[in-house]
Amino acid sequence: MKYMKRILLILAALLVCAVCFYMFFPHGPRDGGNYPPVPDTPVPDPHNGLFVSEYGSMEFNGDDTTVIIDFGPELAEMSGLPEGRQEGTYTFLSGNLPPHGSFDIRYDAAHELRITVGDDSVVIRIGTVTESGTVQVSLQTVTPEKIPTVFYKDDTPVGVVFELQK
Repeated sequence: MKYMKRILLILAALLVCAVCFYMFFPHGPRDGGNYPPVPDTPVPDPHNGLFVSEYGSMEFNGDDTTVIIDFGPELAEMSGLPEGRQEGTYTFLSGNLPPHGSFDIRYDAAHELRITVGDDSVVIRIGTVTESGTVQVSLQTVTPEKIPTVFYKDDTPVGVVFELQK
């Protein structure tokens, strides 16, 4: 009987700890990433069309999943993705935000872009590079017509802007 009382006390303490942990460290977002930069704004339509930069291109078909990249040798080296025309998947991410880490989010609130081609998956920073070489990231950086990204070459940030070809 003495041990039963201790076991029940320990179980009760664990239950209280679990409830407190859940209250103070809530789970990350789970509803598909519809987190607008401004509350009550509509979800933007997925990217659709050919987005071109001086280093290569990304083509989106409007399904919010599939991308065809066509990276030149320099962008392939900076990104870690294969050179040439490749089909893959993509998702925009929140960035590594404590306590949740990165999670899927709509593109107008994204800080990162994950592209997966075969077994290769890379996370690319969203942002712009200033003339002084600093990287700026803010909400609504990605628009329906523009995807500004940042890659690194020899630890130096390189801004690559993919623009919708009309």
